[in-house]
Amino acid sequence: MLEKDSVLASGGDVTKYFIHQKRIKEFEKKKQEFEEQQKIRKQEIISRILQEEAIQEKQKKRSFSVDVSKCSLSTKLRSKTMQYIESVVMKETAEELETKKNWHPPSPLSLSSDEDTSEIEEKSPEDAKEFTYGAEEDDSETLAVPEFTGLWNQVYKPYKVPKEVDTKPVGVSKMEKEIMAERLEKLRRGIIEKQVVTGREFKGCPFYSKPSLVHFKDLEVGKMYKKRITLTNASYAINSCKLLGVSEHLKDFITLQFDPPGQMSPGMSCEMSVIFKPMINEDLEGEVMLLANTGPFSIPIKCTTKKCELAVEKKMIDFGTHVIGETAIQTISLTNQGALGTRFSIREIISAIGADGAKTPLLPSLVEMTSLAAQERTQTYVDPSAQGHGDVLMSQQNETQRKEACSKSANYMETRSLKANGDVAEENIQEPSTQCAASLSEMKDMPSDVEEGVVEINLGEITEGEIGPFSSAKIPVVFTPLIPGNVRAQFEISFDNLSCKAITVMITGTSIDVPVYVPNSNIDLKICTYDRLYQESIIVCNRAKTALRLKFDVCKELKNHMELLPKTGFVQAQSSFSVQLKFLPTLSLPQDASTCFDKDTGVLEAPMTISVADQTLPVPFMVQAVLTSSDLEITPSELDFGYCSIYEAVQTSLQITNKSILPQEFGFVGIPEYVEVQPNDGFGTLLPMETVQLDVIFRAEKAKEYKFELPCKSAINRHFRVSCKAVGVHPPLQLSHSLVKFPATALNDVSFATLHVINSHTSRNEFTHPVPRIGNGDIPAVGPTSFEFHVSEHSPVTISPVVGTVLPGEKCQIQVSFKPSLPDQEIREEVMRILQRVSESKATMKHDDTLTKDKELQIKKERNKSGRKDKKTVSSPKNVTPQPTYSVPIELPKTEEIKANSDEYAAAKVSIYRRFTAKFESYVIPCFIVTGDTNKSHDMENFNFSPYNTLYLELHCPSIAPPIIVTSENGRHLIDFGEIAIGQRVIKRVTLQNISMDPVKLGFSILNPCGPFMLLNPVDVVDPGANCFLLIAFLPDENKIFFENLEVHCLQATLTLRIKGRGLTPSVSCSLDSDILDMGYILANDSSTTTFKLQNTSTVPVPFSIKLKSLSLSRYRDLQRLPCFISSHEKPLHLVGTQNFSGLSVFSVTPVEGTLLPEKSQDFTVTFSPDHESLHYSDLLTVELFSKLTTQTVELKGACRNHVMYVEGVDALDVSVESLGINLVDEGELNEPVNTVLLTLQCIQRETSAEPGVRELRVGCIRTSLLPTKKSVEFQWDNVQSLQQNGFTVEPVKGLVEPGQCKPISVLWVPPAGYDPMNDGKTTAKLTLKGDITEHYQVILVTKVLSA
Repeated sequence: MLEKDSVLASGGDVTKYFIHQKRIKEFEKKKQEFEEQQKIRKQEIISRILQEEAIQEKQKKRSFSVDVSKCSLSTKLRSKTMQYIESVVMKETAEELETKKNWHPPSPLSLSSDEDTSEIEEKSPEDAKEFTYGAEEDDSETLAVPEFTGLWNQVYKPYKVPKEVDTKPVGVSKMEKEIMAERLEKLRRGIIEKQVVTGREFKGCPFYSKPSLVHFKDLEVGKMYKKRITLTNASYAINSCKLLGVSEHLKDFITLQFDPPGQMSPGMSCEMSVIFKPMINEDLEGEVMLLANTGPFSIPIKCTTKKCELAVEKKMIDFGTHVIGETAIQTISLTNQGALGTRFSIREIISAIGADGAKTPLLPSLVEMTSLAAQERTQTYVDPSAQGHGDVLMSQQNETQRKEACSKSANYMETRSLKANGDVAEENIQEPSTQCAASLSEMKDMPSDVEEGVVEINLGEITEGEIGPFSSAKIPVVFTPLIPGNVRAQFEISFDNLSCKAITVMITGTSIDVPVYVPNSNIDLKICTYDRLYQESIIVCNRAKTALRLKFDVCKELKNHMELLPKTGFVQAQSSFSVQLKFLPTLSLPQDASTCFDKDTGVLEAPMTISVADQTLPVPFMVQAVLTSSDLEITPSELDFGYCSIYEAVQTSLQITNKSILPQEFGFVGIPEYVEVQPNDGFGTLLPMETVQLDVIFRAEKAKEYKFELPCKSAINRHFRVSCKAVGVHPPLQLSHSLVKFPATALNDVSFATLHVINSHTSRNEFTHPVPRIGNGDIPAVGPTSFEFHVSEHSPVTISPVVGTVLPGEKCQIQVSFKPSLPDQEIREEVMRILQRVSESKATMKHDDTLTKDKELQIKKERNKSGRKDKKTVSSPKNVTPQPTYSVPIELPKTEEIKANSDEYAAAKVSIYRRFTAKFESYVIPCFIVTGDTNKSHDMENFNFSPYNTLYLELHCPSIAPPIIVTSENGRHLIDFGEIAIGQRVIKRVTLQNISMDPVKLGFSILNPCGPFMLLNPVDVVDPGANCFLLIAFLPDENKIFFENLEVHCLQATLTLRIKGRGLTPSVSCSLDSDILDMGYILANDSSTTTFKLQNTSTVPVPFSIKLKSLSLSRYRDLQRLPCFISSHEKPLHLVGTQNFSGLSVFSVTPVEGTLLPEKSQDFTVTFSPDHESLHYSDLLTVELFSKLTTQTVELKGACRNHVMYVEGVDALDVSVESLGINLVDEGELNEPVNTVLLTLQCIQRETSAEPGVRELRVGCIRTSLLPTKKSVEFQWDNVQSLQQNGFTVEPVKGLVEPGQCKPISVLWVPPAGYDPMNDGKTTAKLTLKGDITEHYQVILVTKVLSA
């Protein structure tokens, strides 16, 4: 019963405890039986060893009398048998011989018979020790004189391989022998055969091993262990197994005994013995390797040394609750489940600590008792068999110590009380138990200057000892409570074996001071509100064995707020008593109980006492509560909605605050129908000190003044009210829809909505229908009423018309459009981010280029250094570390400096389009109303305006990302062709991309069929993420600006492309002063060049092409016509003169074609290269623009001579077209060629005087590189005197002309006296030119006199 009570007091399970004790007793009984059996077995083993020694002595004596003839005869028979086996069956290959060499030979134990091996079994450590000792003695004796004479003692000749003799054993045919030899050969070579039975192939381990793991536990060096293994054929058919060996590192310790059983049927088994003799104290692992017909397999082997496996039954021991002065003992059960023993010691690492974490003070008597117990404590060895006696002795000693400690503490308290009172009066003699209780009850009044602390949880006598293998030890712990409170201590059990970790045990206990106690000494009423009743039951327990009378007292300060019922009572022995606590706090509690109530925190700590009869000290307990208010504060207390239209709703906000530290539920109930409280219809829960904002919505039913209250109730039925007032207004006009919900509109798209402004005021009779008025004010007159919508400047909403007038009984249509767009500031910020990324990427690329160049430079330097050969040594080049280059940060423009028409601005818009998410915005647009017609009167004094008649139009505008965006032109929607010349066709490609998640079907608006723009390739469907291309052509036909809109329709949005272009008339200017370009005189087969410029004076690029008439397709057709000197045309058009004999063009121009950029010029080079002499080389050069428009025509001319001199300025005597005939020349003229030229002079006769005739000849010298030396030309006139007689004056008569120059010769004629003006005169002169040759010119001078 004592054990049961102690278990119950500690809070344990009694049934579990007794079962545990029963198992411990059974374990002790089995342990004793096992030890007795071990002793018996040891005796049997010793007797067997002695018998074997006697038998071995007898066999040694007999071995000397063995006949030698018998030994030789047996040797012959054995050799014949071995020869037969080797010739018939044992044909070993080279691989088998190699395997045989590598295989470790078995120990002598493996060669013994089954009878000998059957006697060796698995033994315990004690048996193995005995057996090993005997075996060692036996080995020492047998090694001295061998029992048998072995073959190694006889001298034999070297073995020779016998010839193959076809020996046929009895009962074995030749075919059977071949089959057996083939099978054995396959087995020896390790050939694995697949085993297929009834169509199923066997896979897996062919033999099942029992046990599957050969485990030698708790080994000791020098002892021998044996295990038997049963191998069972687990395959589908007959199988056999062959021993291959054991793991290499186990060959010195493991010996195998295995006789191959041959062919085994499925399910049959054989046995194998594994003998392990450890030589080292280490854990070993390996495997036994075997070979079956179906493949190799292995059996794992594990050998483990002795180890300590230590554990305690419980790491947490709780003594439970005990009265001060009692002593409780519990044990720490330490169990070793391993085969190795060790020494243990236990020490305290945390002293006995109270619940508050501080060490409890120690009384002088208790310190003396503790030190005495420490001196008497001795170190003893724990014997499991004698542990029960130790526990009894320890309990007796602890009881003696407890009584001495109680008596000493009582004497100390008695002396202290006498000193405090100042008198030495005699006290009543108390018994030791009463004195101990009194000393413990007065422990709270102990002096605070005590130096040492009280140790309440101590160890028993056993603090260290030895724990053997497979045994347990019990360490007693004594709990002696001295001071009320919770105590805990922590002990550590350490071991001498370093492989064992220390074990920590925590021990706790609780001590109480008096028999009557309150289990819950702190009555927490949690949070309470004022003016509400709270009740709680208080349990009072009596641990004494007699009934006690109790009296419950409440402090005077709380008598008006707290009550304990009943006020007196009896608590029975070892029973409990219930007291009812009633608490009704009022608002006067802070003033009444100022000492135990904190006004700042609201915490009430009321000390209560229970007076026990015949007990000096009362039992205290504490009542705690946190007081709070249950008020709800509503601000503002009065709501004024102002003027509210009957077509609108007015919303205002109020705040409700919870002044309590408890959550409170609230709700607005019984409110009028025209008032609404949101959210959650005015119901909710307020967290402590939380403020919630509520929206109160008021809808006026008609024009009048409103006054009402909003009641609010809390969950504890407290009422709070809010007074409200408003004025209802009936405006003169009304909107057909006060709320417009636009569909989801893509950016840059437009959505439209239509509504009406209605004037329903047709009569002032308020009894037949509602009339417009403000509250209870006057009714306005019936007449036209005007309105005006006020839309903000940056709003995406437009209204048309904004201002209008509505007559009575009529309505006006209003169109509202919504066009969402991106904010300008957001686009500019995106531009800054893009520019920042671009600048960073450029800086990175520049830095990488610099590093690359530095590396290349370094490599070149290293190559140059390595190429140099020094005389003695070659110095290694130093690594040139490239200096880090820091790019200068690019100055980004300010956001205000970014232009809206820049490429960066457009690219930023496209970037935002791609990541744009749906956006919802709402706008409230006021509509102001005045009475009167704004179209007829502009004087504001004639209008009656009131701000209370204002109507409000609410617009819900959701915007989404466009499904189709423009990716070309940097995302611009403006397709600007720029300035295009008239007649030129330009095609632009516009790229559209589908950025939505669904395929988009496109539709297009129709462009002006008579206009210059044309859509060439409409697109049908665009897949998600795909691009489509639109080809738009522009062909202007007028000099003006063209503009059209192309709408791309899809289901979600409409994309508008603005197409713009301007037609211009191209203009080009030429640098030539005239339309004739004279190339001058050159020698035959020589060439000369000249240049001219064409400048584009327009603002559009102009493509040009240069064409020569001589190379035109119409050249052949022009040659079929009559020459100009035969036809009636005076001057030929588009004349093409003499051409080269070689067929090559006389004139050539470069470049032939190209483009003239706006305000740019182009140089053209004209080359003249004739191949024979002629004065009539000519061609026509045409400049064409756009391959259509001819803008410039230049006539090219040139002359060719065979010699360097020439004469020009004379009259033409031949035609420009060369004849196909041959000019015959006289032989006499070949030496000095004579050229005839005609020069006509006309003298104009006036009334008073005559104007002489003047002509100018030009003699030139051709500069050429064909001649080796520069030749100048000399000219001279002959017969000058005769010319002067005929009235001619020639200046100069002779001269010298340098190469490349032309010298003029002036010929002046004045009619001489006697000249007949009616007839023309003719004079001949001779002009001689000397250059590379000498030429003579016969100049025929024809004179005429003309009247003015």
